[in-house]
Amino acid sequence: MDGHRPPAAVLSVVLLAVLLPPSAASLEPFDRLYEDAVRAFYGGDFGGVVRLMEGALGSYAEVRRTKVRCRLRCQDRHPFPRTFSDLRFFDVVLRRAACMDGCIGDKLGTQSVHRVSQDVVQDFNRRIPYNYLQLAYQKLKQPDKAASAAHTYFQANPEHVEMGQNLEQYKDLQGVEEKHFVDREARAHQHSFTAAVRLYDSGDYEGAIALFEDALAEYYKADVECRALCQGPQRFEGHDHLRYRYSLHELVSDHFTQVLHCEHECVRDLATRPGRLSPMENYLPLHYDYLQFAYFQVDRLEEALQCALTYLLFHEGEEFMTDNVDYYREVLGRSGEPREKAAWYLRRHRQELELLLIGSKTMGVEFTEGNYWSSTGGRDDSNRIPSGTDGWMEYVPISEKRNVSVAAPQKLNEGGPLVYESVQLVQNSAALNGSQRVLLDHVLSEEECAELRHLAHVVTMAGDGYRGRMSPHTPNEKFEGATVLKTLQYGYEGRVPMRSARLFYDISERARRIVESYFLLNSTLHFSYTHLVCRTAITGQQDHRNDLSHPIHADNCLLDPEANECWKEPPAYTYRDYSALLYLNGDFEGGEFIFTEMDAKTITASVKPRCGRMVGFSSGGENPHGVKAVTGGQRCAVALWFTLDPLFRELERLQADEVIQALDTQSVWGQSLHINPKDEL
Repeated sequence: MDGHRPPAAVLSVVLLAVLLPPSAASLEPFDRLYEDAVRAFYGGDFGGVVRLMEGALGSYAEVRRTKVRCRLRCQDRHPFPRTFSDLRFFDVVLRRAACMDGCIGDKLGTQSVHRVSQDVVQDFNRRIPYNYLQLAYQKLKQPDKAASAAHTYFQANPEHVEMGQNLEQYKDLQGVEEKHFVDREARAHQHSFTAAVRLYDSGDYEGAIALFEDALAEYYKADVECRALCQGPQRFEGHDHLRYRYSLHELVSDHFTQVLHCEHECVRDLATRPGRLSPMENYLPLHYDYLQFAYFQVDRLEEALQCALTYLLFHEGEEFMTDNVDYYREVLGRSGEPREKAAWYLRRHRQELELLLIGSKTMGVEFTEGNYWSSTGGRDDSNRIPSGTDGWMEYVPISEKRNVSVAAPQKLNEGGPLVYESVQLVQNSAALNGSQRVLLDHVLSEEECAELRHLAHVVTMAGDGYRGRMSPHTPNEKFEGATVLKTLQYGYEGRVPMRSARLFYDISERARRIVESYFLLNSTLHFSYTHLVCRTAITGQQDHRNDLSHPIHADNCLLDPEANECWKEPPAYTYRDYSALLYLNGDFEGGEFIFTEMDAKTITASVKPRCGRMVGFSSGGENPHGVKAVTGGQRCAVALWFTLDPLFRELERLQADEVIQALDTQSVWGQSLHINPKDEL
């Protein structure tokens, strides 16, 4: 969690925790509770799941609340004087540090120095505990609590097809009412804003005004808390601060710049709904737009003028709002002033930007100001709910989905020769209900499939390509993988037949040539990553499955189902242009490959794997895809990603090419192969 302290500080806090009364030091670390809850789940102790998981969520929330309270309290207790020297500045810094250290230690006990892995933190951010809770409450026959947990999870994971279907089923269960579909992690400012928009849309302007004002108050409160949470440890990529190579002011400026960037980005965080990648457009200014019109509707023109002027702070000179201001001023006979809170907020934002530009230059990193308040998001003149704010509680079954926004048809660039005589075209893009998609059979023979499956059983390693995580996508399956170069290394060492290792290399090249030819590419397609992968259903963990083997995603962009967008930016592998899955077997249960629409819910095509079958497609947002749960047996395939940019060619592939060339030219194999596995996917 908050990081690391010198050994003396650790000792003092531990001693303090021993001397404190039990209530102060008894907060159980949430990651331990979470791990115990997961173990209880797979052990069938669903009562234990509820007790431990609810405890983990409570502990997680209390840690967050404590850090916010202590940091804000210590800032108030030790303010910076209006004029001060360097010594006075560091005097305040040191006193705040001591204050926060003592406050957080008093409240959290030993958990104040407890370190939690980023994987667990990410699980809580993604609301994974609520998925377990939903299933546990379901087993305990408490459908009302299960519905609440499912609803909370689904708000941050709208692409989870099965959870959406579960919610539909809960609606029909006796004892489950609309009030049970509550988001337990709802952000107060967003909840009030959404409710206000609904009242506004219904014509209840007085009620809407009250809720919009509540939303603003909650927004500015959430901003303070968000900024307080930014004061924790920072990561410095490429900087070895443990060696203290930097001067005092360089070190302080680096850390301060990263904290300041986190605080500056609270604008984006507060406008982003749980589980989404993009913020709601024009979110904060939109409050003032709604308010100015609502105040006008109830004949409170002074407030309407004030809100209109406030909106113009964000979008200076906007024509329609300027016309409204002119009208209000003419009727009232005075000029009016914008709200001071918003004016101060924007002044601080601009000052932060100036400092960030200086700090980023000092650190030698590029900084680009985000588009925080795009004016494209606005109140609709017909008073309809703006895009991105409605439908928070809607669950529409796929079979009954209406008004699905469909991307404009793209010009298909496919239909080239399949290169190999045995390969058979099964379905093209039209048959697969999409663009730049193809399904082929007989890319491999039965003998080749059998040989590659045997190879996989020897060379694949649990968690390969996913930083050693045995179940990177779902806890209900074991994931194993191996690269081409690793396989050739095994062949060289005599651990597998070199013929089998060579086959893996050759069939991946076969797949590359087919994709390049079929999609009529006019430039060379290069390997970006090649992976022999197997997913195995874990025995005893299948009766409760409602997850996917591999969640819906796109290969070169960050899929944002709510915005119907796919953002081509890191950490996505933006350089990938085409993808292919070459299947080695079909003797398992589940595991169908699926394409969906951009909403990550509506399935447009489903492919049942079998030996020699290959699905190929372009890697962008036009082809969201995933894998249904493997509920029995083992599913093996060769996964391939390609790029048209030679700068992003797979390094291991180039090394493998050299190995193959050496084999083909009867080179001496006396030297060891230099393997540098690429840990990515």
